[in-house]
Amino acid sequence: MRRDRHILSVLVENKPGVLARIALMFARRGYNIHSLAVGPTEDELVSRLTIVVGTEAVQLEQIVKQLNKLVHVLKITELGEDAVERELQLVKVSADSGTRTSIIELADVFRAKVVDVAHDTITIEAAGNPRKLEAMLQLLEPFGIREFVRSGTISLSRGATALGDSGRARMRRVI
Repeated sequence: MRRDRHILSVLVENKPGVLARIALMFARRGYNIHSLAVGPTEDELVSRLTIVVGTEAVQLEQIVKQLNKLVHVLKITELGEDAVERELQLVKVSADSGTRTSIIELADVFRAKVVDVAHDTITIEAAGNPRKLEAMLQLLEPFGIREFVRSGTISLSRGATALGDSGRARMRRVI
């Protein structure tokens, strides 16, 4: 089976310019990043990047090789389809007195929260896997989406293993 969507979890040294070097590497080689999220880890000296790329396996192998050449990259792992994957989404929907109740009920179905109510709009916050968020957007579309924003994907592998289990020693790719 060929997969065209891959999630890379990358541990990097928490130093200035690391994200810029990684983004430049993708740009120079013409690879598109579908989603990029960066944040701290349990170790203050290490940050985690979650990069979602849409590419074939051959290109993915090249991406991993190029990332491994960067000095501040500590470890790269491709997360499988069974990984826990989440995004955050804010959606501003047109709402009048006739549609407001329906929109709030729809938000409840998706376990989303209404975070702002204005005279003619409702803003909804939802978190979940990307397919759930996409389904919610499709159902809100008939009401009139004024604007929406989504965070990048964040993801962890299931089970007891952790990406940073190798300790502080210089780690290398495990795919």
